[in-house]
Amino acid sequence: MRAAGDAGPAPDPEAAAPRTASGPGEPPALTGLTAQQAHIARLVAEGATNREIAARLLLSPRTIDHHLRNVFTRLGIRSRVELARMIR
Repeated sequence: MRAAGDAGPAPDPEAAAPRTASGPGEPPALTGLTAQQAHIARLVAEGATNREIAARLLLSPRTIDHHLRNVFTRLGIRSRVELARMIR
């Protein structure tokens, strides 16, 4: 057991940082996104709907919508068509 004042070791700040999508074959447009956002963006560019993506990733459609809105904001775009053009 730990003493009441002992908080234990300090958390590793890099462990909690979101991973970014910066793979070797990654389109430049996706480099500023998290891995999850980049994955969702690629699926959207392939023509998948939010429901299809949600089912594939075992998430809710609202969660996909949230990630997608963040992708649009980060990339400065407003539509799925613009996203697809950016990625291809």
